[in-house]
Amino acid sequence: MPIASLARRGAALGLAAVVTLPTEAPRPPQLEVLVVIDQFRGDYFDRYGAAFRGGLARFSREGVVFTDAHQDHAITETAPGHATTLSGRSPASTGILANRLGVLDSASPLLGVKGPGASPHRFQGTTLADWLRARDPQTRVLSVSRKDRGAILPIGRAKADVYWYESGRFTASTWYRPALPAWLDAWNARRGAARLAGRSWTLSRPASEYPEPDSMPYENGGRSVTFPHRFPADTPATEGAVVVSPWADSLTLDVALEGVRALQLGRRAGTDLLVVSLSATDAVGHRYGPDSRELRDQLLRLDGWLGAFLDSLAALVPAERTVFVLTADHGVQPFPERGAGGRASLTALLRDTRGTLQRAHGAAFGLDDESGLVLADTTALRAKGVSPDSLAELLARAAERLPGVRQVFTPARLAAAASRDEEARLWRKAIPGTQPWLIAVSLQPDWQWGDGPGSTGHGTTNRQDTHVALAVLRPGVSPARVTRRVTTEDIGPTLAALAGVRPGEPVTGQVLQEVIDARATSR
Repeated sequence: MPIASLARRGAALGLAAVVTLPTEAPRPPQLEVLVVIDQFRGDYFDRYGAAFRGGLARFSREGVVFTDAHQDHAITETAPGHATTLSGRSPASTGILANRLGVLDSASPLLGVKGPGASPHRFQGTTLADWLRARDPQTRVLSVSRKDRGAILPIGRAKADVYWYESGRFTASTWYRPALPAWLDAWNARRGAARLAGRSWTLSRPASEYPEPDSMPYENGGRSVTFPHRFPADTPATEGAVVVSPWADSLTLDVALEGVRALQLGRRAGTDLLVVSLSATDAVGHRYGPDSRELRDQLLRLDGWLGAFLDSLAALVPAERTVFVLTADHGVQPFPERGAGGRASLTALLRDTRGTLQRAHGAAFGLDDESGLVLADTTALRAKGVSPDSLAELLARAAERLPGVRQVFTPARLAAAASRDEEARLWRKAIPGTQPWLIAVSLQPDWQWGDGPGSTGHGTTNRQDTHVALAVLRPGVSPARVTRRVTTEDIGPTLAALAGVRPGEPVTGQVLQEVIDARATSR
């Protein structure tokens, strides 16, 4: 398995004008590492921490852990969440509003495999990668993920070594390069995912160590709800199925370590950057939920693999010259079938509205929704004599009557909302000023978006979706738990400060002083 070989190798938001560097700048690290665990909720360190023995244990017990960290915006999805991590800015500034308005780009086809083209063409502004290169053009940058958006968006528009998984291979698009590097071709030739064909995902520890039940019929659409979970017997099917198993993380970590070795990250006097986005927790969480035996086993396996990765990386780059940050792009809701909350949907409302518009004007005007935000071509509406403001208000009144709805904004309502209105604040930080829209809907606690059972999700402004893990391992800084509220927008400015560089533009994130100066750490 790949991990075995790994172990063997051992703008409109009141943006701050500047980020203040520490009075006594620390010695810059040789390597800064961002680990993003897709859907790693903010309570998981406490909930599962006693069972961790590897890499997650290291972050939880040896790092500075920020217990009240958040994705500080509405539409808590993978694309906007990843875009916050190294930009120091919210989705309203980065332009990355939602997954489907993220990285898909037919003008940037993939290299060597079939699949949707991808690029950062929608991303606006700069990230830590740009700030490091502005001081040192020789800065080496590597980003690896199972998902295209997980690899691309932390880096922004920078041309770098950015790779993601598609159809059994890690690849990139023509946005970045004309062909894959030799080291990655060699890795792909080993066909790591194919080796799982016919094998099974079994519990990694004795069943007595899993308090969660293993037979909840509402999980995974009622299919394969108990261990073991068997991989298909044929190679192509297995290469697809691996993305919803823990082994997606094993493959990603293995590629990341191979890339560090090939690119010689962290071997210079300057600071290099490594981003590893791990997506298996999200896939398992959607299918089986945050309260499942599958989710626990996924995290236990990730804990072990991440520990092996940290040990192997330390053999290449001295641990005392490496800084690590671990965070997540969003959280997740529990299954409503467990007895709390429910699923809300705008599908029927929008279907009826599209039908009315089609009959009256011969067009549906692109009416669609994304985690409660209803989008439309407002320019085309006006051209047909339809007032977007009037339509928005009609939709808002209808949406307010739907089960699970907490609050509804139109553009006019959002502009008039008080600054102390928390829901309004989160939507303002989510929606770029150039984005046309009609209504933005917030849900009641424990409610999620969805049209039916079979999986659980995220995307709301509720704490279970916004609250994410954030921990920093920096040599010389003692373990601590910091209880003040922070955001993922703080990560980029903090790593910039540690590297002795400044953001290349105004940012909303603040330097986490507890990481810069051990004396500032709250316990």
